[in-house]
Amino acid sequence: MPAYPSRVVSGESRACWIEAPGRAAIRSTEVCAPAAGDVLVRALHSGISRGTEMLVYRGEVPATEFDRMRAPFQEGDFPAPVKYGYASVGVVEEGAEALLGRTVFCLYPHQTRYVVPANALHLLPEGVPAARAVLAANMETAVNALWDAAPRIGDRIAVVGGGVVGLLVAWMAGRLPGCAVELIDVNPSRREVAESLGVAFASPRDAKPEADLVVHASGSAQGLVTALQLAAFEATVIEMSWYGLREVALPLGEAFHARRLTLKSSQVGHVAAAQRARWSHHRRLALALSLLRDPLLDGLITDSAPFDDLPEVLARLAAGAPDTLCQRIDYP
Repeated sequence: MPAYPSRVVSGESRACWIEAPGRAAIRSTEVCAPAAGDVLVRALHSGISRGTEMLVYRGEVPATEFDRMRAPFQEGDFPAPVKYGYASVGVVEEGAEALLGRTVFCLYPHQTRYVVPANALHLLPEGVPAARAVLAANMETAVNALWDAAPRIGDRIAVVGGGVVGLLVAWMAGRLPGCAVELIDVNPSRREVAESLGVAFASPRDAKPEADLVVHASGSAQGLVTALQLAAFEATVIEMSWYGLREVALPLGEAFHARRLTLKSSQVGHVAAAQRARWSHHRRLALALSLLRDPLLDGLITDSAPFDDLPEVLARLAAGAPDTLCQRIDYP
C-alpha cells in the first residue's frame, strides 16, 4: 500500500471531556494543520445547554438514543468518556483566505482550537457580537418549536418554563401581531428577564387558563401537567422538554380527552415537517443567528467563566443553579 504523508501538526489544543457521569476534565491534544477545504478555528466563547448537555453530563442518555443524540463533532461514546457540546464561537486562523479573521459559529464541543470543514461554519451576521452568538443553538431550537407550533395571529400563547429556550420562544411569539404571550415559571426571578423582553410573567398558580397554544419547556413533569391544565378546548401543547431516563406521569384521565387536546413533540434534530421541503439545517441555523441582533437578548446570558473552570461549572449547573440561564465560557 502507498504511504500517505502525515498531517502537519498545527499546535496544541485543550478540550473538555466528560470522563464519567458527573465528572469532567480538561484534556490536551494536538491539532493538525487544516487540509484542503478545512479551516482552523480558535474559540472565543462557547455556551452550555442546561437541558441536553446536563443529561449527557449526568449520564442520563438512554441507550436507545446513543446514536441519535451524537453531536456533529462529538468524540467518544455515551455514557463516557465523551467530548460533547454544540455552541462554539471563534475566529478562523488558518484555511481559506476568504475566511481568515472571520468570526464564526460552529456546532463544536468545548475546545480551545479545532479543525473542521469550512462548510460546517456559519459566519456571524453584522450586528451579532461573538459573546451573544453562543445563543444560536438555543435560538435554532426555539425557531423549530414555533414552526412545529404554528401559532396564529391573535392567539393567546402560554410558555411554561423560563429557561433560555422558553424565553426565546416567548420573545418571538410576542412579536406576532395580536398575540398575547405569558411566560409561566416557578422561579420568580424569571419575571425581570421576561418583562425585559416584553413578555408577561406569571407563577403556575396565577397563570391565565384557556390558552390557544401552550409550549412546554420547563424540563419537569409538573411543568407539563401545568401546560395541559392551561390548554383551552382543542388546543395544542408543544412538548420541547427531553427527559432522558426519567419517566413522566400525566393526568390523561382527567379533562385531556373531553377537551380534545393535542400533545405534540418538538425536537431540533429534524427541521419541522412543514418547512422540511425547503429548509436545510444550514439555512435554519443562519436564520437563528440573524435573529440574535437584538441587544435585549444579552440578558439571557447571566453567567460567564473562563475555560479552565469548565469542569467545576458543569458540576455546579448539574447540582441546580436555579438563577443561571445561559452559561457562557470564555477562552484565553
